[in-house]
Amino acid sequence: MRRLFSLCAVAAVGCTALAASSPAEAAFHLIRWQDSGFCQIWDESIPTAPWPLNYVVIIGSEVPTFGDALVFKDALLHDGTCSF
Repeated sequence: MRRLFSLCAVAAVGCTALAASSPAEAAFHLIRWQDSGFCQIWDESIPTAPWPLNYVVIIGSEVPTFGDALVFKDALLHDGTCSF
């Protein structure tokens, strides 16, 4: 029993180290709802599309982090492209 516990502990530490060392591959894009003009940051790692489907992608997958997407959204709010 002690060997099984040790094996599980080593496997858990190895998986945790592997997960922590691999970078996140999340990318974000900015969508604008056509009926309200509201802009929203959408995470591309979510396997579904936003619903309802009355949106336009303003900025595609070239936004690597959520913070960068917030900067783009803030600029579009000040520009008048997006409404709050």
